[in-house]
Amino acid sequence: MTQTSKKSAFIATGLMLFALFFGAGNLIYPPVLGQQAGQAVGAALAGFLLTGVGLPLAGVLAVAYTGSRDLQELAGRVGRVYGVLFAVALYLAIGPLFAAPLTATVSFDIGIRPFLGGGEHKGLLAAFAAAFFALTYWLAISPGKLVDRVGKVLTPALLVSIAVLVGYAAAKPMAALQVPSADYAANPVIKGLIEGYGTMDALASLVFAIIVIDAVRGMGFAKKEEVLYLTSRAGFVAVAFLALVYAFVAYMGAASVGEIGMQENGAAVLAKSAQYYFGTAGNVLLAVIVILACLSTSVGLITACGEYFHRLAPRVSYRAWVTVFTLVSLALANVGLSGIIKLSVPALMLLYPLTVVLIALAFLDRFFGGRRAVYACTVAATLPVALIDGWRTAHGMFGGASDGLIMRIDAALKNILPLYADGLGWVTPAAVGLAVGLAVTAAQGRAERPSLPFARNGKAV
Repeated sequence: MTQTSKKSAFIATGLMLFALFFGAGNLIYPPVLGQQAGQAVGAALAGFLLTGVGLPLAGVLAVAYTGSRDLQELAGRVGRVYGVLFAVALYLAIGPLFAAPLTATVSFDIGIRPFLGGGEHKGLLAAFAAAFFALTYWLAISPGKLVDRVGKVLTPALLVSIAVLVGYAAAKPMAALQVPSADYAANPVIKGLIEGYGTMDALASLVFAIIVIDAVRGMGFAKKEEVLYLTSRAGFVAVAFLALVYAFVAYMGAASVGEIGMQENGAAVLAKSAQYYFGTAGNVLLAVIVILACLSTSVGLITACGEYFHRLAPRVSYRAWVTVFTLVSLALANVGLSGIIKLSVPALMLLYPLTVVLIALAFLDRFFGGRRAVYACTVAATLPVALIDGWRTAHGMFGGASDGLIMRIDAALKNILPLYADGLGWVTPAAVGLAVGLAVTAAQGRAERPSLPFARNGKAV
């Protein structure tokens, strides 16, 4: 393999990976973070990049580094049953239940609704979603062509469109940065870090890595070192573009408050910013950005889900799985943006800690010999707090009784676990579980070490 062919391959694959990552959450969260962080946007952005860029890169590298065939194999290091359950839950979360329908609703709300005036427009949403997922289906039924269709066509168009908007905004900011809101004033890094969950990219990284690896192999690069080389560098290309876009969009949001005021969500920030800079043409430009970004992500999600469930149940064809997931995504898209977000956030609070722990253990695998006890103990310590975080979040979003059991548990854990109030209460239990697992492994090693046979004079024979 020549250096030229390597360079061409990892750039094209990296651009494809960027397009797969860059979807609905990536557009919504950074501008609202910028508005609320104001003068603290730099610190908030640093935290956001840890989860919005650092974790996705770590996920891609972890899969490539371990040589895992899929997410189930990686998660199966905890236990066979856990591997299947975790993989199914994560694929469904980033696929037909939450992330895939979100791509269509965000595309409609940001790209189409500003041209329609007031009203809910449920019929138009349904028609748009049908067209959106029809195109998704066409692009997804031939996964081997993803690099050509996404990496070489959709991504360049997406990057050019984004560059026009954010480049102009960076050169001519609307107004001076404002004082940060209370949450960001207290701890902007932690607040930004939690906001990075919303992108779902850390979850998706474990899935998209498999797509990238398969795409690399499809180019004729079969050696393990070649696959690792190209996959890792494709990951760096993707996250570099992600970081640049996040930084510019967050700054645009931070500088917009003095002109357009505080907005309810990132969609409104983007729409009004585009209108401010370019008028109606700005709304058209934003529509192109949003639809291209969300379409690329939708294709990647449906493709990944189809490939995994086909491996899980090979009697059902890949095309059949893609058809099912496309139809489910279409149905849920009609719930609307707010409804999908309301359902997804508790699931994210549960899945993110488990995902981060799995990525960390994958990198540390060689240091403890891949012993199952370390995986099992760490996950077992993390899971209860993750479940409570998901339960607590669902409780708050769906209006549970303020004096319920979850509130009493929540109050007790705030006094026990460091960072629990910030949504990071799982970190300490995970560290304790890791230590216990290492101790168990060390004890097993001592117990299994064979003793030397000794002669009567005390010398080994």
